[in-house]
Amino acid sequence: MKKILLIEDNQDVRENTAEILTLAGYQVSIAPNGKAGVEKALQERPDLIICDIMMPELDGFGVLHILNKNSDTATIPFIFLTAKAEKTDMRKGMTLGADDYLTKPFDDTDLLNAVEARLRKRDLLLQSYDNTEAGLQTFIKDVKKILKIEDLAKDQKLKNYKKKATIFDEGESASSLYFVKSGQVKLFKAHPDGKELIVSLHKAGDFFGFEAILQNESYTESAVALEDTELHLLPKSDFLAIMYSNVEIAKSFISLLCSKVQEKEEQLLHLAYNSIRQRTAESLLKLHSLKPTEDTLSIAREDLAKMVGTATESVIRVLSDFKDEGLIDIISGKIILKHTGKLEQVVRWSVARK
Repeated sequence: MKKILLIEDNQDVRENTAEILTLAGYQVSIAPNGKAGVEKALQERPDLIICDIMMPELDGFGVLHILNKNSDTATIPFIFLTAKAEKTDMRKGMTLGADDYLTKPFDDTDLLNAVEARLRKRDLLLQSYDNTEAGLQTFIKDVKKILKIEDLAKDQKLKNYKKKATIFDEGESASSLYFVKSGQVKLFKAHPDGKELIVSLHKAGDFFGFEAILQNESYTESAVALEDTELHLLPKSDFLAIMYSNVEIAKSFISLLCSKVQEKEEQLLHLAYNSIRQRTAESLLKLHSLKPTEDTLSIAREDLAKMVGTATESVIRVLSDFKDEGLIDIISGKIILKHTGKLEQVVRWSVARK
């Protein structure tokens, strides 16, 4: 049963509105003023708040302002009730983040329609989505319903890239958000001396290319397919429409994107402070995470060196040490992981020995 908090100083309006909502099957909690309403909202975390504007002690605008500053209540749908129908009041309420606005006197149908619409929207926003093509399409479909934008993502497309094909170059204008449907992609930075530093690796279910869009900059690295890869491209305009149209929608999307941002930050820190030995172990584990069911890695030593951020010869020496220690085996150029746990120890500054 959905919980609704009704904040209203007029006893008759409060009782009548609460009765209508109760008969409609909602669990209703009431507060006679704004101060008491804020306290109940923080205690009970209702699914929706209906609040009068003109109240003593703390008016509706003050209630909304306080609740919006608290992360636990900021996302609760909020409907204003007021006897005033002035546009300035409506504009102020919407600017503060109100979801809807009902002018008193209102009829039962208007009230229940507003409540049902806001709760339905919240239910959509609280859904979790899989990091799959189907999950992405379901997310876009739900966003179209919420924002009522039928043309959203109409220009999205799937593109196939052959192994070693360039997806975009460093310095190119950012035009799309990329989602890996299948395959693998590496992002790397080129240095004047011709060397490359692999910044990140992306497998099925990963997004990339969004940082440049959010920063309104060109791509700061290049992207190449490591194997035959299928990518879903979402145009920049659609990505920005999703990100900037609704706080809750943006949060849902960010939850799918932020893991790679954190991964990049950690990689740069490790590059600065960890030894070549640690970075090599970490890179092997990262490659293994792309296909966790397989212990055999097929990667050119030059590409592995780019991931580690060092010379190819240095990586070859570390791999030789790992082989002598029994952490890996090398057969026909392929690296076979024998003890991933001990490689993790290397990353954590411990020396792994047989």
